[in-house]
Amino acid sequence: MRNKPLVTAIRLLSAVAAGSMLSLPAIAQNKSVLLEEVLVTGTKKAEAEKLQDVPIAATAFGEDQLEALFVRDLQSLSYTMPNVSMDDVGTAKGVANFSFRGLGVNSSIPSIDPTVGVFIDGVYQGTNSGVVFDQFDMEGIEVLRGPQGILFGRNVTGGAVLVRTTDPTEEFRLKARASMESGNNRYISLSTSGSLVEGKLLGKFAVYFNKDGGYFENRANDNDDFGESYMRIVRGGLTYLHAGDANAETTLKYEQSSGDGDGPAGQNHALFDRDTFDFAVDEEGSYTIEWDRLSLEHVRDVGEGRLTNIFGWKDLNTLAVSDIDASPTPFFHSETYMEAEQFSNELRYNILLNERFDVTAGLYYFTQDLLYIERRILVFGTTDIAGGGEQETETWGAFAAVDYKLSDTLSLIAGLRYTDETKDAKIATIPFNGCSTDARECTSYDFEDEESWSNVSPKVGLQWYPFETTQIYASYSQGFRSGGYNQRNTVPGASPGPFDEEKQDSLEVGVKVDAFDGRLRVNAAVFQNEIEDMQREVNFAVPGLGVGQVIVNSADATITGAEFELLAGLGDHLVLSMNAGYLDGDYDTVREDLNRDGVINGQDKSLALPRLAQWTYGTSLTWQYDVNDGDMISARVGYNHRDPSAYTDDNLGVLNSADMVDAAISYNTKGGFTYTIFGKNLKDEVTHGNDTQLPAAFGGPGASFAPLNKGVVYGAEIKYSF
Repeated sequence: MRNKPLVTAIRLLSAVAAGSMLSLPAIAQNKSVLLEEVLVTGTKKAEAEKLQDVPIAATAFGEDQLEALFVRDLQSLSYTMPNVSMDDVGTAKGVANFSFRGLGVNSSIPSIDPTVGVFIDGVYQGTNSGVVFDQFDMEGIEVLRGPQGILFGRNVTGGAVLVRTTDPTEEFRLKARASMESGNNRYISLSTSGSLVEGKLLGKFAVYFNKDGGYFENRANDNDDFGESYMRIVRGGLTYLHAGDANAETTLKYEQSSGDGDGPAGQNHALFDRDTFDFAVDEEGSYTIEWDRLSLEHVRDVGEGRLTNIFGWKDLNTLAVSDIDASPTPFFHSETYMEAEQFSNELRYNILLNERFDVTAGLYYFTQDLLYIERRILVFGTTDIAGGGEQETETWGAFAAVDYKLSDTLSLIAGLRYTDETKDAKIATIPFNGCSTDARECTSYDFEDEESWSNVSPKVGLQWYPFETTQIYASYSQGFRSGGYNQRNTVPGASPGPFDEEKQDSLEVGVKVDAFDGRLRVNAAVFQNEIEDMQREVNFAVPGLGVGQVIVNSADATITGAEFELLAGLGDHLVLSMNAGYLDGDYDTVREDLNRDGVINGQDKSLALPRLAQWTYGTSLTWQYDVNDGDMISARVGYNHRDPSAYTDDNLGVLNSADMVDAAISYNTKGGFTYTIFGKNLKDEVTHGNDTQLPAAFGGPGASFAPLNKGVVYGAEIKYSF
């Protein structure tokens, strides 16, 4: 019976494909920037491909589209895509809490691998810290939904986010931006690029500053500037054009960032209604974050193909102080420190053989050293405990993907990836007191272990063009999340690991329509994911410790869903965008006492899967009008909805439903200036980064830690481009 929704949805896709050939006289004869074709790199071919040509469920935005949509961070972008949530976890600023197609983590434990991998300039980000900050200097963002293990490896069972910063250019470019938002939130950015040595060396420099004066009011002390923060990002880049070889170049990019600010605006739902912005904390907390990131990419023609090598390095440090009880009484405060250093290298070769075989093959290496320390100060300081640990990860991989044209309209898609991973962990259970946030080190451990995992992930599919404007694709793929250890081991007697790898089997059928010279695009997909040995960070209240968190292979589950996206030009000046996503998920087998009632039974199996919002949908209208011989007025309004979803496995923690309304109006001059006024979250919706349960002693029944996101925001911006 599980396959019934999938079969029904496939029939609907056939109708979409047939309907794509109908005449739509209202389609505009001019093109907005939003209708321009976006090139994507997610298939890792020698050359970027058109989004509508790739047999993957993906949403992508180029530089111009990001500007037109007024995208400032991944979190705001996520509401415009079906079955996607890209939120800040809220415990410490900038920590990703992504969920695609009902697969997402619900914890900030750094040692659990994500379901959604983030890649910046082709480099995998080993931790989910520092990826949700304001985006600037962007060349494009690609969001790939569904398992992407063949080309991207481990920890992409939900999908992958590919972020590309701008490359140095040969032509001189200058962009400057200054914004002011309510809450005395100010942004300034500047980027410039051009030739340093004609025909040989290109360079770029970009800098970004953000000073947030504080949005929230802390009712504990009437501080109406709570949430103050500062962020600085500096980027530099060089591209060397190899003499005598027009098809070889090397690009070096370096980024240095630092930020600090107040702790989270934690709301306790035993004290305050979840539909308000009311909160009161005695410890306003703080956070600091610093990272250095480098990528070195070399591409050249070798024989009849293209060779690409991408080296990556990142060093990250964070320190956060948080009021976890989210009340005006010092029940539970925490300090967390993390440092992570990673190195990676990917070597791949792409070649087209006999005009039919398009082959991509490569080797991959990744290593990361991770230190995490957590201190808990409980019940007026009567209990002061700490723990954490170290983890070394080493990963080797080899992959190959082949597209074979069976005919002019039909292609076979196949791929295989082998991964071998080893993790070496040293853990100090938090009551063990083997670590210190002050000294930023651990001196003793009560658990040490090393474990290795290997995995072979296949993919096979078909891509068919029944019409010139329409493709239908179908694929079967496997993915996995590597096993590991729990660096936040809080339950005496519970082992911090190793927990085993998570495996996934995925079926997907989709259709993509690109008609009327790109003025109508319709994408739809249906899918079924079967997850075996699902990794979960099970959160539950523990008297004396505050929150207990264990990482276990809790269950097997099946998630079925559908997605729809439409982009159309209407009349001469309007662009319509629509999206909708549906998810249905159930446990097949449960191996963990999810509701903590002492037994594993049907009540555990009947719980809703965390981070699975049944419905997401939205629409937007973008209008533009040329005036005064080159000047242009543009306006955009968008509405997006996300259903509520369980946050914790016991379903006591819940993420609110959200109806997001955003609007902006701009005046663009032919001289390169753009003046914009905008509003975000105009309905003033209350949303949270998480919703973790606490003991009733920390405020009463229903006590929780639920960091607030901002409500309605108004602002103005001036931008100059040359």
